[in-house]
Amino acid sequence: MEKKKNIGFNIIKNDPTDGHGGYGVGALSLDNVSPVMIDVEAGEATIEVGAMHARSPIEKGIKFTNNREDSAGGKNYWLIWVTIDRMEDGPYYAGVTACELVVNREKRRGYKSMPEHVNHMDKSIKRYIIVEQMDEKSKGTLAAFLKNHDQGMWDRSKDELKSALLSE
Repeated sequence: MEKKKNIGFNIIKNDPTDGHGGYGVGALSLDNVSPVMIDVEAGEATIEVGAMHARSPIEKGIKFTNNREDSAGGKNYWLIWVTIDRMEDGPYYAGVTACELVVNREKRRGYKSMPEHVNHMDKSIKRYIIVEQMDEKSKGTLAAFLKNHDQGMWDRSKDELKSALLSE
């Protein structure tokens, strides 16, 4: 019997320091961050928990470099770091940042900038919205995905996110 995967966004847990004010205070928590992968060509978005440690199915078996030529002719993806926060009304999409990823399965090579991926994850945790580098189709794919995942979270999200993703 196969277990059904229940993959969703990580929703905020209780304060890990329980207010004691000691070790770990001020540390950033990854509990509220979820990686979303967008296949640019297919226009599909999925939550890829493995991407948190560069182990998503898309990334497995690929040697990544920061040289675009190594992955020439490859497939384009966006890795989106989505951070969830909570307000009185409920959870919302607080930080959303996008990083480029190119994978050439034939060559088993890929392009990604590790510093960019790490910095964008950090920026997402700090509630930044950085999606201007994305193509319009992918922005629309991400907006539709976030709405379909939880319309209430989308509705509670800041207008900055909505206007960044929806070209109206």
